[in-house]
Amino acid sequence: MSAHKWQFASRFRRHAFGWRSDTPVQRIKEAIAEIKQVARKEPVLAAEGAITLLEKLSPALEQVDSSSGALGSAVNKAIETLVPLIAKADVDTPLRQRWLERLWQALQDDEMPYIELLGDYWGELCVTPELASHWADEFLPLVEHVWSRTASGHGFFKGTSACLASLYAAGRHQELLALIDKAPFKWWHDRRWGVKALSAMGKKAEAIRYAEDSRGLNDPGWQIAQDCEAILLSSGLLDEAYRRYALEANQGTTHLATFRAISKKYPNKQPEEILRDLIASTPRAEGKWFAAAKDAGLFVVAAELATRSPTDPRTLTRAARDFAEKHPDFALAAGLAALHWISHGYGYEITGVDVLDAYSAVTQAAHGAGVPTQRINEQIREMTAGTQPGNSLMRTMLARHLSE
Repeated sequence: MSAHKWQFASRFRRHAFGWRSDTPVQRIKEAIAEIKQVARKEPVLAAEGAITLLEKLSPALEQVDSSSGALGSAVNKAIETLVPLIAKADVDTPLRQRWLERLWQALQDDEMPYIELLGDYWGELCVTPELASHWADEFLPLVEHVWSRTASGHGFFKGTSACLASLYAAGRHQELLALIDKAPFKWWHDRRWGVKALSAMGKKAEAIRYAEDSRGLNDPGWQIAQDCEAILLSSGLLDEAYRRYALEANQGTTHLATFRAISKKYPNKQPEEILRDLIASTPRAEGKWFAAAKDAGLFVVAAELATRSPTDPRTLTRAARDFAEKHPDFALAAGLAALHWISHGYGYEITGVDVLDAYSAVTQAAHGAGVPTQRINEQIREMTAGTQPGNSLMRTMLARHLSE
């Protein structure tokens, strides 16, 4: 194994990269692909390669500008991918212990830091409860020292997460809870291990109370909600999980993603019920759920949302164009709503092209719905008769169409 020449190794020399993050992100992806390719036939060799990469990451990346977050995300993704490869390799305890010693040294040398997330996986890396217990004993005195009232500084030790993870993996749940109680601050990053310990002990109601007691100004409420939701779901309490945590625990990058995540997790709930609850959670911003309603085939609800509160005109125009034939009544409502919100000045950098696109979608939908163009033009003339901020642009762009 030691004679294997990894292609990525030479690319991750100390200070190998400048300040730009695009190249190292690409190199990390290439290294992971190389290791995964080897893992198909030689899992132990792949584990060695994974450890080598983790050792080299921080020294190679020290000079890179990570302010965009792209590099940090790439490194975290690498850790999430490589840890299972290391854990699954079938090796004896002495070799795994040497691997862990190398990884611990890499964590200690992680100055920036980049690979600190590795500590959260320490129990998984130990594989056996016996090895996890050994490492817990190694870390425990130092954690107790930095968390003692007489300790100077801010109670920081790079092995804290690894210690908590090791105690959990070793099944030493009471010790884990007692240790967390000594922490100088209520920090969710530590207390989540207490939630895990209580759940493993079968004390699920107590675990939820423990998690709720962890909330504070700087704590990630959505992560706490996710853990509480998972406990209730594992107990078969779907209705309670939905009522208490579903909305907070499943926030996606878009409103549509949030709706899909909740719908997938709670198949016992009707899509319209979920959507109505989501709409109620964002008063005066109901239009943001338009795409979710459309995606669920709730066209009456979608049309209602488009008229209740501001909705992105381009989103409405696309819907009008896409459904002009299959659902012309809905498409017509969406297209008219697009023009309505444009007339009121909504939409990012709306241009004359956007106005013409919306009008074209409206006329196409009107034809499918059997509505005369003359009636549509009358509605638009009434729409643009006032002094709303977007009316001047609309009157200019649609002057020829409205005069016919």
